[in-house]
Amino acid sequence: MGQAAAFAGITIKTVRHYHKLGLVDEPARDGSGYRRYGSDDLSRLVQVRTLAAAGVPLAEIGPLLDSDAASFATSLADVERHLTERIDELTARRDMLRRLASGDRALLPDRAVVLLEGMPSLGFTPDDVTIARESFVLAKALVPEGFDDYLTDIEHALRDPRFVALTKRTTEVAGWAPDDPRVAELAADLAAHYLANPAQLKIVTGLQARTEAATKYRLIAHHGEQRESAAARLAALVETKLRSAGVHISGPDAH
Repeated sequence: MGQAAAFAGITIKTVRHYHKLGLVDEPARDGSGYRRYGSDDLSRLVQVRTLAAAGVPLAEIGPLLDSDAASFATSLADVERHLTERIDELTARRDMLRRLASGDRALLPDRAVVLLEGMPSLGFTPDDVTIARESFVLAKALVPEGFDDYLTDIEHALRDPRFVALTKRTTEVAGWAPDDPRVAELAADLAAHYLANPAQLKIVTGLQARTEAATKYRLIAHHGEQRESAAARLAALVETKLRSAGVHISGPDAH
């Protein structure tokens, strides 16, 4: 019995349990007192073990193995379908664990994760990716109904080299003084680009239009900025220029 159990990859206790349930016939003992398992016995043992491991209830395995070929094939198709569903579920759980391990505790959807993972190939730094991830987390939490459209707008915009170049320039602002003349220059360039590309302008106004209060939008658009910083001045200048061009930006000022 020990050799049969080892052959099937199970324990002796499990073999005895299969015998007790009538799933596998218990072979007679030979003259030495040992039970001799033939090839048919071993094959049946492996079949039972395989079906049990696939999640088939033990009570159903006997009738399944004893059924005709057509019924057996149909039952196996059902088992395969259940296994596929289980694999998909386990894969999703594994992906969740990987995201948790990477620090993405908000469990952003796959589209957002793929977008973030592709940013380095466009020349964005790890810090840029971190800031983008934080923005996505805020957007998803505060305006979930508009998040998919928000991602779509960003995906399209990142295909525009000019948008990418301007976005990279904005990440340099953190090292500038608020009165640095480059702040006003960049604000003018950003406003002009958005006005010339209305689809990308939705990145600025799209989430805002879906919120009941402009506060939510500002949390997303300007999170991490310090009052009186170069980044804060840049955001204020861009919004002022867009308003003067007729673009609706809620609230009297960005900050």
